[in-house]
Amino acid sequence: MADKYIFPAIFDPDVDGGYTITFPDLPGCITEGDNLDEALYMAKDALELYLYSLEENEEPIPTPTPPEKIKVPKGAFLNLIEVYMQPVRDEMANKSINKTLTLPRWLNDAAEKANINFSHVLQYALKEKLGIHDRP
Repeated sequence: MADKYIFPAIFDPDVDGGYTITFPDLPGCITEGDNLDEALYMAKDALELYLYSLEENEEPIPTPTPPEKIKVPKGAFLNLIEVYMQPVRDEMANKSINKTLTLPRWLNDAAEKANINFSHVLQYALKEKLGIHDRP
Protein backbone atom coordinates (compact mmCIF):
# COMPACT_ATOMS: atom_id res chain seq x y z
CA MET A 1 0.00 0.00 0.00
CA ALA A 2 1.67 3.16 -1.21
CA ASP A 3 1.13 6.65 0.09
CA LYS A 4 1.34 8.34 -3.33
CA TYR A 5 -0.13 7.33 -6.66
CA ILE A 6 -0.04 8.92 -10.10
CA PHE A 7 -2.56 7.69 -12.68
CA PRO A 8 -3.23 8.91 -16.21
CA ALA A 9 -6.69 10.30 -16.84
CA ILE A 10 -8.40 11.11 -20.13
CA PHE A 11 -10.28 14.39 -20.22
CA ASP A 12 -12.90 14.30 -22.94
CA PRO A 13 -14.56 17.69 -23.56
CA ASP A 14 -18.30 17.95 -24.14
CA VAL A 15 -20.23 20.56 -26.12
CA ASP A 16 -21.15 22.56 -22.99
CA GLY A 17 -17.54 23.25 -22.00
CA GLY A 18 -17.38 20.47 -19.41
CA TYR A 19 -15.32 17.30 -19.33
CA THR A 20 -15.85 13.61 -18.75
CA ILE A 21 -12.85 12.06 -17.04
CA THR A 22 -11.94 8.37 -17.24
CA PHE A 23 -8.98 6.44 -15.91
CA PRO A 24 -7.86 3.78 -18.43
CA ASP A 25 -6.33 1.59 -15.70
CA LEU A 26 -9.31 1.81 -13.33
CA PRO A 27 -12.54 0.39 -14.78
CA GLY A 28 -15.57 2.29 -13.55
CA CYS A 29 -13.59 5.24 -12.21
CA ILE A 30 -15.41 7.98 -14.11
CA THR A 31 -16.30 11.53 -13.16
CA GLU A 32 -17.06 14.85 -14.79
CA GLY A 33 -16.68 18.57 -14.30
CA ASP A 34 -18.43 21.61 -15.70
CA ASN A 35 -15.11 23.32 -16.48
CA LEU A 36 -11.42 22.46 -16.39
CA ASP A 37 -10.87 23.52 -12.77
CA GLU A 38 -13.81 21.47 -11.57
CA ALA A 39 -12.80 18.55 -13.78
CA LEU A 40 -9.31 18.47 -12.26
CA TYR A 41 -10.76 18.62 -8.74
CA MET A 42 -13.28 15.88 -9.50
CA ALA A 43 -10.61 13.69 -11.11
CA LYS A 44 -8.46 13.85 -7.97
CA ASP A 45 -11.47 13.19 -5.74
CA ALA A 46 -12.62 10.21 -7.84
CA LEU A 47 -9.12 8.72 -7.89
CA GLU A 48 -8.74 9.06 -4.12
CA LEU A 49 -12.06 7.38 -3.40
CA TYR A 50 -11.50 4.63 -5.97
CA LEU A 51 -8.05 3.76 -4.61
CA TYR A 52 -9.29 3.95 -1.02
CA SER A 53 -12.05 1.49 -1.89
CA LEU A 54 -9.51 -0.90 -3.41
CA GLU A 55 -7.35 -0.65 -0.29
CA GLU A 56 -10.27 -1.22 2.06
CA ASN A 57 -11.40 -4.27 0.09
CA GLU A 58 -7.81 -5.56 -0.03
CA GLU A 59 -7.92 -5.58 -3.82
CA PRO A 60 -4.76 -5.03 -5.83
CA ILE A 61 -4.04 -1.57 -7.15
CA PRO A 62 -3.08 -1.82 -10.81
CA THR A 63 0.17 -0.46 -12.12
CA PRO A 64 -0.51 2.75 -14.06
CA THR A 65 0.03 2.53 -17.80
CA PRO A 66 2.80 4.83 -19.02
CA PRO A 67 1.17 7.92 -20.58
CA GLU A 68 2.88 7.41 -23.93
CA LYS A 69 1.14 4.03 -24.32
CA ILE A 70 -2.40 5.36 -23.91
CA LYS A 71 -4.55 6.08 -26.94
CA VAL A 72 -6.40 9.34 -26.48
CA PRO A 73 -9.59 9.96 -28.48
CA LYS A 74 -9.56 12.85 -30.93
CA GLY A 75 -10.31 16.12 -29.16
CA ALA A 76 -9.51 14.71 -25.71
CA PHE A 77 -6.28 15.03 -23.75
CA LEU A 78 -4.34 13.07 -21.17
CA ASN A 79 -3.40 14.43 -17.77
CA LEU A 80 -1.61 12.78 -14.86
CA ILE A 81 -3.50 12.89 -11.56
CA GLU A 82 -1.46 12.62 -8.37
CA VAL A 83 -2.97 11.69 -5.01
CA TYR A 84 -1.57 11.30 -1.50
CA MET A 85 -3.49 8.62 0.34
CA GLN A 86 -2.56 9.20 3.98
CA PRO A 87 -4.79 12.29 4.34
CA VAL A 88 -7.61 10.35 2.65
CA ARG A 89 -7.14 7.40 5.01
CA ASP A 90 -7.10 9.75 8.01
CA GLU A 91 -10.25 11.53 6.86
CA MET A 92 -12.12 8.27 6.29
CA ALA A 93 -11.01 6.86 9.67
CA ASN A 94 -12.45 9.94 11.39
CA LYS A 95 -15.62 10.09 9.35
CA SER A 96 -18.67 10.02 11.57
CA ILE A 97 -21.25 7.31 11.12
CA ASN A 98 -24.80 7.13 12.42
CA LYS A 99 -25.77 4.42 14.90
CA THR A 100 -29.25 3.59 16.07
CA LEU A 101 -29.51 2.78 19.74
CA THR A 102 -32.23 2.03 22.25
CA LEU A 103 -32.70 3.71 25.64
CA PRO A 104 -35.47 3.58 28.19
CA ARG A 105 -37.66 6.67 27.74
CA TRP A 106 -37.02 7.85 31.31
CA LEU A 107 -33.24 7.81 30.72
CA ASN A 108 -33.56 9.62 27.40
CA ASP A 109 -35.80 12.28 28.98
CA ALA A 110 -33.43 12.81 31.90
CA ALA A 111 -30.40 13.10 29.58
CA GLU A 112 -32.16 15.56 27.27
CA LYS A 113 -33.27 17.64 30.27
CA ALA A 114 -29.62 17.79 31.38
CA ASN A 115 -28.53 18.77 27.82
CA ILE A 116 -26.34 15.68 27.50
CA ASN A 117 -24.60 15.20 24.15
CA PHE A 118 -25.39 11.56 23.41
CA SER A 119 -22.64 11.17 20.81
CA HIS A 120 -19.97 12.54 23.15
CA VAL A 121 -21.05 10.32 26.04
CA LEU A 122 -21.19 7.20 23.86
CA GLN A 123 -17.75 7.90 22.37
CA TYR A 124 -16.30 8.47 25.85
CA ALA A 125 -17.90 5.30 27.23
CA LEU A 126 -16.74 3.17 24.30
CA LYS A 127 -13.15 4.44 24.64
CA GLU A 128 -13.21 3.70 28.37
CA LYS A 129 -14.67 0.22 27.83
CA LEU A 130 -12.11 -0.57 25.10
CA GLY A 131 -9.16 0.97 26.97
CA ILE A 132 -8.51 3.47 24.17
CA HIS A 133 -6.77 6.63 25.32
CA ASP A 134 -5.79 8.10 21.96
CA ARG A 135 -7.21 7.61 18.51
CA PRO A 136 -5.43 4.65 16.90
